[in-house]
Amino acid sequence: MTTQPDRNARLGSGAHGRLRVLVLFGGRSSEHPISCITAAGVLNAMDPDRYEAVPVGITATGRWHGFEADPAHWNLPGGDLPQVPEPADPLALRCTERGGHDLVSVASGESHGTIDVVFPLLHGPFGEDGTLQGELEMAAVPYVGAGVLASAVGMDKHFMKVAFQAAGLQVGPWETITDRQWRGEREAVLERVAALAFPVFVKPARAGSSFGITRVAGAEDLVAAIEEARRFDPKVVVEAGIVGREIECAVLDGHGVQAPRASLPGEIVVHDGSGQHEFYDFQAKYQDDTAADLSCPADLPEAAIDTVRRLAVVAFDAVDAEGLSRVDFFYTPAGEFVINEINTMPGFTPISMYPAMWERSGLAYGELIGELLQLALERGTGLH
Repeated sequence: MTTQPDRNARLGSGAHGRLRVLVLFGGRSSEHPISCITAAGVLNAMDPDRYEAVPVGITATGRWHGFEADPAHWNLPGGDLPQVPEPADPLALRCTERGGHDLVSVASGESHGTIDVVFPLLHGPFGEDGTLQGELEMAAVPYVGAGVLASAVGMDKHFMKVAFQAAGLQVGPWETITDRQWRGEREAVLERVAALAFPVFVKPARAGSSFGITRVAGAEDLVAAIEEARRFDPKVVVEAGIVGREIECAVLDGHGVQAPRASLPGEIVVHDGSGQHEFYDFQAKYQDDTAADLSCPADLPEAAIDTVRRLAVVAFDAVDAEGLSRVDFFYTPAGEFVINEINTMPGFTPISMYPAMWERSGLAYGELIGELLQLALERGTGLH
């Protein structure tokens, strides 16, 4: 018999036994501002009776900058994207003699208190790709989300697809272009990519938030699209367009030996009448709140809803994910689900797809944050 863990069993190091949660955001990737916006949502929703939030922004150069816990500072203001400024005295984690971890000023050595758990709200390379997770594993600090391997595989669209195929999931046709191939075998690359059915989507292999993605209708536009993707990542993936509706499902890890849980599936309906959004691009996601609506549960037959929830958990396990993930599928006119990708640290603002789907499934945003922190503490670090 599996018992539900006692949510109040662990006392934190903060005042009145609150857990001190290091909320990390920003980072070195092109998704830096999206991470800042996500942090604002999480800081707003954290229960101050249970958690003491310690916000730390990571600059574009990788330095840690401590801030007061004021989420309004990181909201998306009037179209300007937030950015973490360079600190005068950067911070770092330091092991204590008691086996804990203090946040300290690098220059002065001043302690800013012990950290119980880390909520790394970073997207893209140097945050979501296993690099930060490796640092936290080495420091033995519990953290929310996937570990090193799952983060790395989930960030690389090529290896992600290989893992999905090995798990028996249906994957659409694609080609991968490495930096060496593009610089040394360009004509051969263009020939094999042109063999895919147009339109195709040209994407940076290890980026998100729709940065650098181009829909290409014909071979004459491939070079420009590949060069645009290479501005964000020298490794590029080109995917054949799939005819179908885009269906997403949120997965939340289980406690102990319990299986991961899947939310009701959702569907983003892009209804922009101006023709500005050929797909659910960056502007539609973050800068145009009239461009799309979330339908959750998605308008699907009951059997299809059951199927996509089951397949989302298969995808979660295929990359050995932990904590949370959002899994994206295409639902074809033939009634089949073709997997598109998994996101091991999805957008987490209150209106983002991942928390919105859980909200519609009965788990409120603040409760979801509590679940993720509890899962991180239960798992700990190291091999398990």
